[in-house]
Amino acid sequence: MRSEEMIKLLPSGLREVLQKMNLDVAGLQEIRLRAEQPAVILSHGKEYVSQTVIHRRQLEETLAYLGNYSLYAYEEEIRRGYLSLPGGHRVGIAGRVVVEDGNIRTITAISSLNLRFAHQILGCADEVIPFLWQDGALQSTLIVSPPGKGKTTMLRDCIRQISNGTLIHPGMTVGLVDERSEIGGSYQGIPQNDVGIRTDVLDCCSKAEGMVMLLRSMAPQVIAVDEIGNYEDIRAIEMTLNSGCKLLATVHGSSIDEIRKKPLLERLMKEHVFERYIILQKETAGQIGKVQEIYDERGTCLYQRQRSVC
Repeated sequence: MRSEEMIKLLPSGLREVLQKMNLDVAGLQEIRLRAEQPAVILSHGKEYVSQTVIHRRQLEETLAYLGNYSLYAYEEEIRRGYLSLPGGHRVGIAGRVVVEDGNIRTITAISSLNLRFAHQILGCADEVIPFLWQDGALQSTLIVSPPGKGKTTMLRDCIRQISNGTLIHPGMTVGLVDERSEIGGSYQGIPQNDVGIRTDVLDCCSKAEGMVMLLRSMAPQVIAVDEIGNYEDIRAIEMTLNSGCKLLATVHGSSIDEIRKKPLLERLMKEHVFERYIILQKETAGQIGKVQEIYDERGTCLYQRQRSVC
């Protein structure tokens, strides 16, 4: 399902607004629909606010349509707050959370939808890949960027290239824990995004549990996860590295110094758990996945954009 096809599933009033705004459909990143509020659209990194107010009925109709009028089949995803669509696109859901026995059962009285358009950028990791190898061995790597600046996009392309292999390095078996279906963009278990021919995906599984499951069942050479940060993640990371696997991961942050100030990550840095740190640019003028700096485990700068020396 391409961006153009997703547009056809929106309320007719909003479709008309988008047509009048003459936005580049291929550049759409998000469309946020909130009950009794105007639609907010993100395209090419720029925000647009429509003059059309969205009503709750339109939200419910849109969600039902996207779920093929069989939302019961997507109960597990809705419980997690989203709905996966073909093509790697997804719809975030907010509303009244129903809790039973301390666990979230579902979300009702839908008040917001966030349509997020998947955009693969094949080759965006081209300048990074040469730095991920040393003496013929892949280096465990942490990709750092603020939200929305391309760390998941960069991770996806690193996975693809490592899985497929290059002219210099043979392909490796990658185990991907895709907790929120954002990397592989799986639909009914099949990745809609290109994550490589040697990649096995655990979809909708927590990172900590998924890393352990992959180690026990799939014998990966590399494990990839998105947005690490809690104690359970750190324990699973240590188990992964002790097994001899390499690790690809991402984390929210804007600089290497900011990462050092996070207690759990500071410990990983001191123990040289990650051998490469890729820092993405904060200001990208609508472009995502642009590399600012690359460091090794000792903090030595290996690459820095717009400077002749590090």
